[in-house]
Amino acid sequence: IGLMRSGRLLAEESPQVLLQTYGCQSLEEVFLKLSRKQGNDATANNVPEVNIANNISLATLQWGNKKDEPVYVTEESGVVGLMFHQSKEILIQDHSNGHYDPNGKSVMMIEQEDDNSSCGDCCPLTTKGKTKALLQKNFLRMWRNVGVMLFIFALPVMQVILFCLAIGRDPTGLHLAIVNQEMDWATKACPVLSNCSFTHLSCRYLNSLPNDTIIKDYYPDPESAINAVRVGDAWGALYFTDNFTDALVARMVLGRDADEETLDQSEIRVWLDMSNQQIGLMLNRDLQLSYRDFAQDLLSTCDQNPKIADIPIQFKEPIYGSNDPSFTDFVAPGVILTIVFFLAVALTSSALIIERMEGLLDRSWVAGVTPLEILFSHVITQFVVMCGQTALVLIFMIFVFGVECKGDLLLVIILTILQGLCGMCFGFVISAICELERNAIQLALGSFYPTLLLSGKYHIRPLFG
Repeated sequence: IGLMRSGRLLAEESPQVLLQTYGCQSLEEVFLKLSRKQGNDATANNVPEVNIANNISLATLQWGNKKDEPVYVTEESGVVGLMFHQSKEILIQDHSNGHYDPNGKSVMMIEQEDDNSSCGDCCPLTTKGKTKALLQKNFLRMWRNVGVMLFIFALPVMQVILFCLAIGRDPTGLHLAIVNQEMDWATKACPVLSNCSFTHLSCRYLNSLPNDTIIKDYYPDPESAINAVRVGDAWGALYFTDNFTDALVARMVLGRDADEETLDQSEIRVWLDMSNQQIGLMLNRDLQLSYRDFAQDLLSTCDQNPKIADIPIQFKEPIYGSNDPSFTDFVAPGVILTIVFFLAVALTSSALIIERMEGLLDRSWVAGVTPLEILFSHVITQFVVMCGQTALVLIFMIFVFGVECKGDLLLVIILTILQGLCGMCFGFVISAICELERNAIQLALGSFYPTLLLSGKYHIRPLFG
């Protein structure tokens, strides 16, 4: 710490050393001792006091023969405790209060020449020293704030990991309430035959359902199965009549001559819980694909063409993507751009506001820094941070979790960085509009969904497949 009184630095040391040196119990006692000593020294030296106006001009002082005698400015002058010593150089006063050296050049001209000679390697917009100081300030403020560093680098990694683990994968362990009146309810025996036998076809169909996705729960009647769906114990209910096999065989044999009762008895009645559209559509797909596999397997065992059981629509290889699309691959580009964009907004929207509130911005203005230099320093800082974020996000998304990328990886990196630059500019706009950090956070959060829905981030798919 430093102890000052009347514009003079009395002592500068650590608090413990000051307490031990002066034998005091508190810093107030140390300051009191130093103040008394300063007063005694001033009295002993008998320093002459000169009353000077608040705007002190060294050129108007009476130098004369008192070149080595200090000029003490009293409290009445407005500047307290300042000691002015005359320079050893010969100063000549002119009509403009400028000082000249013996060669006839003014001090201001010499300073301008020095400035021009020292800035030969600087660009006309900024100087190397200012840019370096601003960049050091920005990087040090981030580096010393552990929370900001975790927000910058740990948050995008966590978001990518959670997205890849939770979004786009097929759900497993879905309960289905099944009522099969062809099986023996007492023993729950449902024989599955693999030969060309047209008996217990309902059991054969249930055996073709995917076991990793669907868990089969058996109920005695349709009412109890539907009630299980209502209370949330199952995602759907299946009902097979007691003559399902006979009706299905008659339907295949009779064809267009089948009567209405045969068609009705040969149908599988399904009730689904469509409150979750994703799960409902997936169950609908699995039930239909399982019936196709069941029919094709039955025809193959009976030496029949399995294509008879397939629908008369043949899907060729898609132009883009695959026949088995992944929802994770579809959403991944939008998630990457969203993470980089809004992290840039969150970091830059409060940067200028915090500097303004802490007084750093005023100190920069006083030091001669221009707005362009401040903006340039923040852009460089955020660009370096954004490159690190982009590298982490793409590494975890593409190389760790295997999200498919069929295009040029360099184009993906360029698009991501450009999106981050857009977020950076938007953050600077918010920090320029808002005066308080609270208002900037509210505006950034309020603009999240409109920007997400209107910018088309979830339509950039060709590069990722």
